[in-house]
Amino acid sequence: MKFPCRILAVAPLFLLLLLDSSASPASDNQFSMGHSNGHRCAGCVVVVSVITQLAQVHSSTVEASMERLCGYLPGKLFLKTTCYVLVHMFGADIIKLLDADMNADMVCHTLEFCKQDTGQPQCHLYPLPKEVWKLTQEKARHIVKKSTTMKYLQSGSDICSLPFLAEICQKIKLSIQTSMPFKDVDSDKYSVFPTLRGYHWRGRDCNDSDKNVYPGRRPDNWDVHRDSNCNGIWGVDPEDGIPYEKKFCEGSQPRGIILLGDSAGAHFHIPPEWLTASQMSLNSFSDLPTALTDELNWPQLSGATGFLDSTSGMEEKSIYLRLRKRNRCNHRDYQNISRNGASSQNLKKFIESLSRNQLLDHPAVVIYAMIGNDVCSSKANPIQEMTTPEQLYSSVMETLKHLNSHLPKGSHVVLYGLPNGTFLWDNLHDRYHPLGQLNKDVTYAQVFSFLSCLQINPCHGWMSSNKTLRTLTSERAQQLSSTLKKISTREKFTNFDLLYMDFAFKEVTEEWQRRGGQPWQLIEPVDGFHPNEILFCTSWDQHFEDTFGREGPCPSFCGCQQNSTPCANKIQMLSSQKIAANSCRVACPMEISHDCSLLL
Repeated sequence: MKFPCRILAVAPLFLLLLLDSSASPASDNQFSMGHSNGHRCAGCVVVVSVITQLAQVHSSTVEASMERLCGYLPGKLFLKTTCYVLVHMFGADIIKLLDADMNADMVCHTLEFCKQDTGQPQCHLYPLPKEVWKLTQEKARHIVKKSTTMKYLQSGSDICSLPFLAEICQKIKLSIQTSMPFKDVDSDKYSVFPTLRGYHWRGRDCNDSDKNVYPGRRPDNWDVHRDSNCNGIWGVDPEDGIPYEKKFCEGSQPRGIILLGDSAGAHFHIPPEWLTASQMSLNSFSDLPTALTDELNWPQLSGATGFLDSTSGMEEKSIYLRLRKRNRCNHRDYQNISRNGASSQNLKKFIESLSRNQLLDHPAVVIYAMIGNDVCSSKANPIQEMTTPEQLYSSVMETLKHLNSHLPKGSHVVLYGLPNGTFLWDNLHDRYHPLGQLNKDVTYAQVFSFLSCLQINPCHGWMSSNKTLRTLTSERAQQLSSTLKKISTREKFTNFDLLYMDFAFKEVTEEWQRRGGQPWQLIEPVDGFHPNEILFCTSWDQHFEDTFGREGPCPSFCGCQQNSTPCANKIQMLSSQKIAANSCRVACPMEISHDCSLLL
């Protein structure tokens, strides 16, 4: 899904008030380091709100809260340095205005981060002042009339113009433009580096100096001498001379998981503690450098390709982890080809980053999940911007033909339907946003209205008080889902079968409530738009697990059932031969009465 991460990226970066976030492409899907009035305004209001609330929580001055804010930020990526630089540039004016009881809206309009175009409404997050707006603004301008801050803003400079940020901005820009790993020595589209489209997004390379070694390929000569597919299984059993890859993986139908998605599939996420003053601490932003170099996405935790355990404590595992548990031969065979702002209409711009060789690689399960941006727009009249069923049919067929020319025979493609996004307004509009929880003064309805006024609402059709508009948006989403279903039943391809799956919002919500949860907990709390990992994982229909292939002879190797004799024998054999150091790289303890763990 599309999301104004340019707005909220400035919140964790704090006083980077000019940042058109490097974590997101522009609305036309072209990367931009520039800034628009809307994003600049919203970013300023968020940051000033946090500064104000920090002063309130700690009973401190505004100056002390700015110092505290910068102190929380890590030194990596020059975040702390940048914060202090910008406090030096803008801090004095912000202090004067806040000390004069101006709220965040007024501060940002006075400093011209927010501008009201002629004939346009006055955009504000908080209730308007009791005095006439113009009178209050005149007072505020008088307070900072000799400020030099305006000169910097009027110059059109952005945060990446700071010399020490130029390099990291360029790296993020390049990784977004190509959707390929920034660090990839052998150019096989796999990396040993986690972020900048590295192994958080696709399986970790185990030899970045050899382009013939990468996750997902069929083993080279059964991997007698090396691990050519990075699943950790290689070498020869000295007892019978059979290669371990052949013994454990032959006939088990190994396959990978590939997601073609938007920011929902990439797991766009801004931790609420980044905006909640009462929860901020020195530990709050430890993951901020990683998140920024992953475009504010967390693919390593995503419902499709996540390889780390969920931080939410949910029972469901990602689709990749289910594949891997079913068959250890699938280890590291995942690709998250998702992008903020992606839709059926612009997928062709980055689908070439997908890696699959029809002759050398295993089949794959491909999930096509463009679940929002074909109906979501920030425009005042979003209906005109929506993808039509005819346009969707054409673009999806183009994508499927591309896949048919790249996927090995025996693959599967699942077309994922669009959700009914009326869920957002119905379950969030009267709840307090993280920015409003301290003083009970900002609801999601106010946030949605503010973003719509600035024309940067990520989905004006659903995040709106206009019930008719919400209904029309859902109707178009249903039409597009029906189109995907039609394609799945009518079209045939030589290298994969085609399936369709509804986005089962209602069913998942009902199941979540049976577990004691509340519907609003299924949505990302900061943006109020993206489905979280719980919703994505639990929406995967068990019916499609037959696309996962057979279970291996010892599906999880060391992670098999306690009383499984065949698995126990394998464990005992592997343990006694101590092959972890030089062969299969599976480490198992001698005791087999308990499940043992895999050395990753």
